[in-house]
Amino acid sequence: MDPALLREREAFKKRAIATPTVEKKSRPEGSSQQRDDGKKKVRPPSSGPKLDSTTYKTMTGSSQYRFGVLAKIVKHMRTRHQDGDDHPLTMEEILDETNQLDIGSGVKNWLQTEALMNNPKIDVIDGNRFSFKPVYRIRDGKSLLKLLKQQDLKGLGGVLLEDIQESLPHCEKALKNRASEIVYITRPIDKKKILFYNDKTANFVIDEEFQKFWRAVTVDAMDDAKIDDYLEKQGIRSMQDHGIKKPVLPKRKKPPNKKRQFKKPRDNEHLADVLETYEDNTLTQKGASA
Repeated sequence: MDPALLREREAFKKRAIATPTVEKKSRPEGSSQQRDDGKKKVRPPSSGPKLDSTTYKTMTGSSQYRFGVLAKIVKHMRTRHQDGDDHPLTMEEILDETNQLDIGSGVKNWLQTEALMNNPKIDVIDGNRFSFKPVYRIRDGKSLLKLLKQQDLKGLGGVLLEDIQESLPHCEKALKNRASEIVYITRPIDKKKILFYNDKTANFVIDEEFQKFWRAVTVDAMDDAKIDDYLEKQGIRSMQDHGIKKPVLPKRKKPPNKKRQFKKPRDNEHLADVLETYEDNTLTQKGASA
C-alpha cells in the first residue's frame, strides 16, 4: 500500500478523535405527544351573550330598537282611532295593548318624557295620557262634507284621500254613503287621489269650442302674481274679488323732518338776587381798605 495514503489515513483518524460529537437519545412516543399538547394554548369559552329573541328585547341602548318600539305604538294608536276608539291611554295601557311590557326602564322613560311628548302624531292629555292626533278633526260624513265645503269656499282646493282615511273613523263606509257629494281627482304627479266637494249648483253646459280654448291655455309655469299682471294689462278686473284675500298692511307715514332747536343752557336764574360777582379788583380794594 502506498505509504502516503497510510499517512493521510492516520491523520484523518486523529482529527476524528479530536472532534467532539453529541449522540441523540431515543425518546418514547408518549413524551413527544405530551410536549405537543403543552404547546397548544387552551382558549377559555367566550363570555359574550348570545343574541336571540329574548336578549334582543333587553338591549335598551339600541336606537334602532327604541324607534322600533315607538313606530309600533304610533301605528297601534292610528289603528285604534280608525276603528273609533278615541279615548286616551296611559303608558302602561299602551304597552299592554302592543305586547311590549318587557321593555327596559330607560326606553319607557324615553317614551313617556320625550318621544311621545314631541311626536306630531300623538296628543298628550293631562300630561300622562296619550291619544292619536289626526290631520283633520272629523268624526263622521257630515263633518267630512263640512270640511270639503270650507275648502271649496275659501279656494283652498281639495283634500288628500290618505289624510281622510287616517283622520275619519270607518272611512270607507262614510265615503260610500257620501259618494254623490264628493268628486275624486287623481293627481298626475304622484297618482294620489284628491277629494273635492261636488257643488251641484255649478253644474252647467259649456260650449265645446270654449272648452278647447280653455284647455289650450297653459298656466303651469305662471304663479298668481303673473296671472294678475296679465289680466290687469288686458283690462280684466273681474277676478280681483275672488280667491284668498291677502291682508294689506297700512303704510306708515313718515314724520316731517323738523329742525331740532337747541336750547341755550340756563344759568342759576332763581339765585340771581343772592349771587354776587367777585372780581380781582374788588378783592384787592377790600384788602387795601382793611
